[in-house]
Amino acid sequence: MRNHGGGHEDLRDLARRSFGWDTFRPGQLESITAAVSGRDVLAVLPTGGGKSAIYQLAALSLEGPAVVVSPLIALQADQLEDLNALPGVHAVAVNSALGEAAQARAWEAAAAGEAKFLFLAPEQLAKDDAVERVRALRPALFVVDEAHCVSAWGHDFRPDYLRLGAVRERIGRPVAIALTATASTPVREEILEQLRMDDARVVVRSFDRPNLRLEVARHHGVKVKEKAVLDQVAALPVPGLLYVSTRANAEKYARRLGERGLRAAAYHAGLPASERERVHRDFLADRLDAVVATTAFGMGIDKPNVRFVVHADIPGSLDSYYQEIGRAGRDGRDAVATLHYRSEDLGLRSFFGSHRADEDALRAVLQVLREADGPMQLSALRQRMAGEQPGGEGPEGDQPDSDQLEDGALAFSPRKATNAVNLLESAGIAASGPDGILVDASVKIPDAVRRAVKTAESQARIERSRIDMMRGYAETGGCRRQYLLGYFGEDLADPCGNCDNCLSGTVEDLTRTEHGPFVLHGPVVHAQWGAGVVMGIEEDRLTVLFDSEGYKTLSLQALEDGRLLRPA
Repeated sequence: MRNHGGGHEDLRDLARRSFGWDTFRPGQLESITAAVSGRDVLAVLPTGGGKSAIYQLAALSLEGPAVVVSPLIALQADQLEDLNALPGVHAVAVNSALGEAAQARAWEAAAAGEAKFLFLAPEQLAKDDAVERVRALRPALFVVDEAHCVSAWGHDFRPDYLRLGAVRERIGRPVAIALTATASTPVREEILEQLRMDDARVVVRSFDRPNLRLEVARHHGVKVKEKAVLDQVAALPVPGLLYVSTRANAEKYARRLGERGLRAAAYHAGLPASERERVHRDFLADRLDAVVATTAFGMGIDKPNVRFVVHADIPGSLDSYYQEIGRAGRDGRDAVATLHYRSEDLGLRSFFGSHRADEDALRAVLQVLREADGPMQLSALRQRMAGEQPGGEGPEGDQPDSDQLEDGALAFSPRKATNAVNLLESAGIAASGPDGILVDASVKIPDAVRRAVKTAESQARIERSRIDMMRGYAETGGCRRQYLLGYFGEDLADPCGNCDNCLSGTVEDLTRTEHGPFVLHGPVVHAQWGAGVVMGIEEDRLTVLFDSEGYKTLSLQALEDGRLLRPA
């Protein structure tokens, strides 16, 4: 791979010419240098830390285009606008919002070498023809923006994110750059595994955002909580974001905030694309005081003056929560992040977060893969699973999960088929390579299904443990910032002084770096759960992250005899 200079001075000169920068932000220069030298990079930098500039400068230093996988069309549009404003730089996108003619022009520009950047959604790369076109481009970089989607969304909402490692193999294994603002230890490990980044440079910078005041408001009744949310948002400095768990709540809160005189709008995946785009534009232009949104809103939005992020419902993990509250106070001024919490809401969140293996889909996928004459591409498998002829695959989101064919066999949606393949790969029964998916024929189908079900159960336990950590944040009597940063593996020596518990004057510093034989971030072995890492030490308990169980909180009193848990 030839490049146009990857030394620090060359990169500083390029940054000055391209962006007018005299200095780099923390983590940028080492990430760019590693990528330009041919090494994969996982950069976990705080919100507003300049992650996009990493792949932009790396790509401008290298010959060949950069393929950027980006999850949202609005996010792609923002990045396209920024790149095309640079002198001599051309960027294009291929996504479902563009007509066939516009998509054809984008592919032509990329093939002709006119476009330095090609933006794609992961669903585009589930299509064989798109992958072949990308392979023909011989890309220098394969960029996965918002890479936490590999973990936070990939298992469920966006199963095609989990296929990106196989796509990278098929297009020639270009240098990979994975970018995110939020990734706890297990999420980082999953990103590296899923994207097949074997010797990556992992760059992690502080997660601390000291200008954010962290608060939790606890409630018992639903109506009491709803009123408290409305009262708070109506009284806060604007603009801001209110996150809710359902589309119906987004509409309801937006309407009621409007009745209180706020310029408020709902944003969720059920709205027409034109309406979502209008809300997005109006928020960025300060024509809205508040956006009431599901998790579909906010990713990649660089709006510096957001004064609050309020959650009316508890998120499914601290990873998601940190990502969402990180949209406040990017200008460095004071901002507030409030979670309105009912312990009863955790049951609903656990239900939504559970992984259930579809045994019928697993058996059907295994049968098709075994009958195939060699490796099988995912798109061909999805067509077979849907009961279609080659070339007949329709839009993924428009199909039911399963249906009955005339011969009595079940047909499954592309999403369900992809989920089944992902689970089989996680269980070590199937593997994807440049030529397609292969299944281990030595494992009988009933045994393979049992192994996949067991893997899904382990994933479900890990998801539930992340919800438990979210409960711990909501219910802790200690410094919330110490708890939050500890989840991401970062130590805060003293209570922060800017969370509700600290400001009440009653908080105690509950964190320690060691207790007896146990050391913070030290490896341990549990008699039942196996290997783990100590993630938190408090006065009477340990929090340990186990490979197969997720986060567990253990009483120090129960560990005194050393039989249950010991240092590794």
